[in-house]
Amino acid sequence: MLKYPPVPTGSQPCRSRGEVKSFSEGHRNTTASDALSTRCKKRRAVDGRAGHLKRTYGTTVEQRQSPLDGQFGICPICLRPAPEHAPEHVDHDHETGRVRDVLCFSCNAALGQFRDRPDVMRRTVAYVEGNVWKPKFVAPGVYLLPS
Repeated sequence: MLKYPPVPTGSQPCRSRGEVKSFSEGHRNTTASDALSTRCKKRRAVDGRAGHLKRTYGTTVEQRQSPLDGQFGICPICLRPAPEHAPEHVDHDHETGRVRDVLCFSCNAALGQFRDRPDVMRRTVAYVEGNVWKPKFVAPGVYLLPS
């Protein structure tokens, strides 16, 4: 078992970075004998994000950063800049799995809700612009559909 230098009261070591962090910055591990994790919360988040990108999209944080730099920190759909709407979510085609771009959370969630269906998105645009798609009643059982 490795021995670590003494840690002040109210602190724990972030063993992966060799730093001492306060308990509030540390992470709990109930299965460890000392109930402390080997990584702090910040390091766990960074490692978790990197693992997610690798497992889900087969890419690294650096590869995700490349298109993001080309966007100048702006979401290509809503055109809102960082920091409040920082594009950080990888958008991909759900049928092919091909990565398309990096979007802000709201735009990525909207595409997911529309299930990547352009016909639904076109009707949504028409609805928002005030052109509601409604069939017109002509006679009992007969409706005229808009073209």
